[in-house]
Formats: sequence, structure tokens, C-alpha cells
Amino acid sequence: MTFGAPKTARRGWLIGPALVAGVAYLDPGNVATNMSAGAEFGYLLVWVVVLGNAMAWLIQYLSAKLGVVSGRSLAQTLGERIRSPWSRRLFWLQAELVAMATDVAEVIGGAVALWILFDVPLVWGGVVTGAVSMALLAVQSRGGARPFEGVIVALMAVIAIGFVAGVFVGPPSEAAVAEGLVPRFAGSESVLLAASILGATVMPHAIYAHSALTRDRFDGVPLPRVMRATRWDVTIALAIAGTVNLAILLLGAANLPGVPGTDSLEGAYAALRDSLGAIVATLFAVGLLASGLASTSVGAYAGSEIMSGLLRIRVPLLARRLVTIVPALAILAAGVDPTRALVLSQVVLSFGIPFALVPLVWFTAQRRTLGSLRNRWWTTALGAAASAFLIALNVVLLVMTLGG
Repeated sequence: MTFGAPKTARRGWLIGPALVAGVAYLDPGNVATNMSAGAEFGYLLVWVVVLGNAMAWLIQYLSAKLGVVSGRSLAQTLGERIRSPWSRRLFWLQAELVAMATDVAEVIGGAVALWILFDVPLVWGGVVTGAVSMALLAVQSRGGARPFEGVIVALMAVIAIGFVAGVFVGPPSEAAVAEGLVPRFAGSESVLLAASILGATVMPHAIYAHSALTRDRFDGVPLPRVMRATRWDVTIALAIAGTVNLAILLLGAANLPGVPGTDSLEGAYAALRDSLGAIVATLFAVGLLASGLASTSVGAYAGSEIMSGLLRIRVPLLARRLVTIVPALAILAAGVDPTRALVLSQVVLSFGIPFALVPLVWFTAQRRTLGSLRNRWWTTALGAAASAFLIALNVVLLVMTLGG
């Protein structure tokens, strides 16, 4: 679905797609990892969050540029370039598994938040999370891009307030934060957590979704103006996501050092309640709920785009949502530990990183794809380096997780 913007639109009207895609950086998996890193290692891994956000800016900008300039999403471009039907189907299969793993993490996060806030059983919490996400997708299907963006941005505001509020109640040490900007580790466990933070920073579905969102958004607006607005859009979105992720780590570092149980979402909530009081803990849980609702909606949108682009089959978003929520509900019904399920979903996601990042950098470097607006050599070099680094870290995370 396209959204026509008048040529006289101000730049502010062109902001939005990156904010929607940026929700992927604030999903429950990120929350659990950053909180655990702060609680276990204090300010040691501040530099990891900053580095991850810098790489995410470049990758999301390349994704947005692909959609704006080519008029094709990453999935569509792949569908056109992969000639063999069977190759396309296999590529779709891995991307579909990644999209479903994304749903698992995000539905579980929403279910845990409802359990914490209202004692809703996990399975029913998953059902509620899925139902609300269907309502959000109905907004996109019927109202178009702008209303959907508005709802997601509103949820992002709730996420930011919920996760940042505790930093003002229990502020971190400024000197310790500055010291945390110096790259270093403290044993193999800190390396594992750094790999978790960095390796899970760029999610495949965020790349697929962002290129589709920009493709559908800027009809009738001059391309130079769109590119300027896109850089602002990505900068604002990643500034918010980076600030919130850093705030989560600082919240743990300043108030929960050495507290057991903070490697799980429910444990982090309990620790915050005991340390900073019920109001801060409740805001954290509300932020977690908003995180699950917003990110699972964007994940479902990305999954629909993947299927349409690679298989050339368009399934209604709501019908697709009904199908893809089943694995998450099955995991909750089976009594699997929610935190363990989150970890395993991140392992599955790591398999999809190369399949999204490598084609993205390759396509945006080609004159065939972007014409005169193709990447400059140094942009391609930075994109390739960031991709190689993230892929290597995901391999490390995969080996260390399965080996442990």
C-alpha cells in the first residue's frame, strides 16, 4: 500500500519509517540482554551498546536507501535476482523461520509483561499480545502507513518512558559511564554478553521491514528531499533506540549490581521493585508490554513482505498473524521457561543475519540497483566491515550458546 505525500510537505511529514523499524532494537530480547549486562558487569559494556548503535545506523540507512531509490524492498530485489524457483523457496524458508523466531521472542515478552502486571497466565498473555498486534496490523491494512506509524511511535514513547524513568530515580555514576566507553572485557562471560548485545543489534526483520516501509511512503516527493529526510529519520530513530538501550544497561549497572535473577525479565522486574520501588518496576513492566506489542506487529509486517517479495504470494496480514503466532503459543503452553525460549529464539535469528546483511550491502553498492546514488566506496567498505563483524559475533554467540 502506498502513501502519497504532497510535494509541499515539510520534512517532518517524511519522518516515520525508521521509527517503526527502530522498534526492533527495543524488543524484549534487547531488554533482557542489556539489563543482565548492567547487573552482572556494571558499566563495563557501555561501549558495546554505543558501537552497536553506530553500526545499526549505517545498516538501517542502507536499507532505507534501497527502498527509496529502487522502489523495491530487499525481499523484492532478492525475488527478482534469484532466478531459480527452488532457490527462492529455500531463501524464503530461512527468512520465514527467522520471522517466526522474532515472533516467539516478542510474544513471550508481551506475555511475561501481562503476567507481571496482571497475573495473566502466560498462554493467555500470548493470546492477548497476538490479538492486540492483529488490531495494530488492521490499522496498517485499512488506514495505510501514516496511522500505523503513529501508533508504533506512540508505543515507542511508552517504551522510552518505561525503561528510562528508573535512571532518573537511581542515576548512574557519570565517571563510571565515561570509563565504560573504553573497550575492554572481564572474562569469557563478558565476551558472551557483548556478543549477545552486538550480535542481536541488527535483526534481519528490521532490514526487510525498513526497505518496504520507505518504498511505500514517499510518492510524489522529490528524491533529494526524501534522502535528506531519511537520514534525519534514521538518526532520530537510532538515537532513541540507542538511548533507551543504554538507559536499560545503566539502570542495571547503577542499581542491580550482583543481584541474582536479573538474567530474566521477571527477575529484573522483581529486582527493580526491591531496589527502586513499585512505581519504577511497574513502569518497566509497562515498557516491556509496549515493547512486545510494537515489535511483534512490525515483525509480522516484515514477514508478510518477505513472503510477498520472495514467493510473489501476498497473504493478508491478519491471516498471516493467526498462523505465525501459533509457535509462540505452543512454546508457552508447553511450559518452556520464557527466558530460555528468548535465548533460543536469538540463536535462530543469528542464522538469518548473513542472508539479509550481505545482499543489502551488495545491492546498494551496484549502479544496476541504485544508479548514481549507489554507495560510495567507503560506505560499502564500512557496510561490509560492519556486516562481517556482526556475522562473526553471531557465530561466536551461536557456538558459545550451544556449547554452554
